[in-house]
Amino acid sequence: MKVVLLKDVSKLGRKYEVKEVSNGHALNFLIPQGSAVAGTPSMIKKYDLLRSGDETERKIREDLLIKNLKDAEGVTITLTEKANEKGHLFAGIHKEAILAEMKKETRLDILPQYIELEKPIHAVGEYDIDVKILDKKVSFKLIVKAVQE
Repeated sequence: MKVVLLKDVSKLGRKYEVKEVSNGHALNFLIPQGSAVAGTPSMIKKYDLLRSGDETERKIREDLLIKNLKDAEGVTITLTEKANEKGHLFAGIHKEAILAEMKKETRLDILPQYIELEKPIHAVGEYDIDVKILDKKVSFKLIVKAVQE
């Protein structure tokens, strides 16, 4: 059965792609959960238009980010978090927290998928954070300080 995916589905495909799946998988899993619709010719045509608009918007956003990426080069961002005496943070710092602080300081809006951070930061110190968009890569410095209570 042909289906049009309405969102990214792990190990199957990306949003607005047309995929051939078994009837049971489509009728019992994808369609009831709102992850897909039946791939009728009219639905395929409708979602092809949405996909082209989505891809155009993503391309424009990436081009704009690449142009503005120079603003992030060499920036130093400071975060203050609660930590114990040894410098271990009580809560890890994730990409979203880093990006929120970066947006406050540089007004640069970067999506979390472009930050290269393998795992959350759990200790006080200085870190070099890489931002990679397509083939462009820049680094900025993150300084994590402990809150003095």
